[in-house]
Amino acid sequence: MSQTLRRVTVAFGSIALVTAMLTTASLASAPRHASTTSVSRGLWTFVRSSGPPTTADCEAAIQLACYRPAQLQRAYDLRPLYRRGLDGEGSTIAIVDSFGSPTIRHDLRRFDKDFGLPDPPSFKIIHPAGAIPPYDGSSDRIGWAVETSLDVEWAHSFAPGANILLVETPVSETQGVHGIPQIVKAENYVINHGLADVITQSFGTSEQDFPSAAKLMSFRSAYINAKAHGVTVLASSGDEGTTGYTLNSDLIAGRAPQWPASDPLVTSVGGTQLHLDAKGNHTAPDNVWNDTFNPNVVGSTPSPAASGSGRSTVFGRPGYQHGLGSFVGSHRGYPDISLSAAVDGGVLVYLSIGGLSPGYYIVGGTSEASPEFSGVVAIADQAAGHRLGLLNPALYALGWAHAPGIVDVVSGNNTVQFTDSSGTHKVRGFTAAPGFELASGLGTVDAAKLVRELAS
Repeated sequence: MSQTLRRVTVAFGSIALVTAMLTTASLASAPRHASTTSVSRGLWTFVRSSGPPTTADCEAAIQLACYRPAQLQRAYDLRPLYRRGLDGEGSTIAIVDSFGSPTIRHDLRRFDKDFGLPDPPSFKIIHPAGAIPPYDGSSDRIGWAVETSLDVEWAHSFAPGANILLVETPVSETQGVHGIPQIVKAENYVINHGLADVITQSFGTSEQDFPSAAKLMSFRSAYINAKAHGVTVLASSGDEGTTGYTLNSDLIAGRAPQWPASDPLVTSVGGTQLHLDAKGNHTAPDNVWNDTFNPNVVGSTPSPAASGSGRSTVFGRPGYQHGLGSFVGSHRGYPDISLSAAVDGGVLVYLSIGGLSPGYYIVGGTSEASPEFSGVVAIADQAAGHRLGLLNPALYALGWAHAPGIVDVVSGNNTVQFTDSSGTHKVRGFTAAPGFELASGLGTVDAAKLVRELAS
């Protein structure tokens, strides 16, 4: 485990943002404002109120912005799609998580009721890689339950008409190969049985944590299979900027590309910070997500909390990145696209799992961004009338054409800093700029325009 972030697991995304468990003592001493009790502990924040807190509630109580589904639906221009009947109907999003959450059905119903969302047409849970061990309330199980709830609630928020398939695996994905064989088996089952049109993944491991490049390559069968079957595969890009973790869960004082975000057959989804008013209107342009130096998120000592990106040490530059050699060299560069991931500007997630106080939590990380983009893909599949499959060639073609569905992110960086027993380390990241760069990839999206462009 990382002692720097006190993570409950080493899988990235929202799990990497679950840094401490809530205690009765911390509740008793928490600040109070507008009937909202809130506790901010590192990168994970609990907000309990008589109903879902507003952005103003969160900002007043803990100096962090939080957003509701309606705000992000407006921010990403999803409402014109809904008015045309495009909400993901007929498409299925597969969400792959270790263990899942024992309360996810209840929590999704509560989330939908509070925010006026319909139930998904179908919400199924399967365990194709084996039975899930009984829930024990451990920090690892709590972390994966938070991850699962984030993934399900926010994929559904973006594509409320899409079917949701939660694919739970029985072994925790950590660093290196641990938990990966079960994920590969589960994903191949989904693909071979035609159960989903888009797969979203909120996990990852440093490429260097595999014993060899050949070993990493041996776990790619699901992505090769997905490409053959026209299934889109997404992965969150990571939450530590350009660094990552060792097998011992120590932060690496240098660049460490993450897989599967680095895989050419996967669309890597990075993170941005949104600045929205109560209705979801932009008050400032999106910037690259980086909460590393935000004391309201990480505390008084800087600690990595930034969009993951980098150049693969295993995969060469794919054809769709031809012409980007000045950015990626001869390597696969990632992310490809970026969506909301900041903790200061995180999304609200309802949780009632054992070991936590029931209520709303602010969660961020690029495992927020990946399920959100899965909703956009599901809608694009619906609009096209067929699966779109590997998206990257189309995304880069749109980027080269300056298509309006891809929106430039031109500010921010993902440089991070941390302190360990050997001293303080700054790991240089990348800086946003017009066009493609390795901080946000191609940029972010205007969903109404992007769906039309992908489906045409």
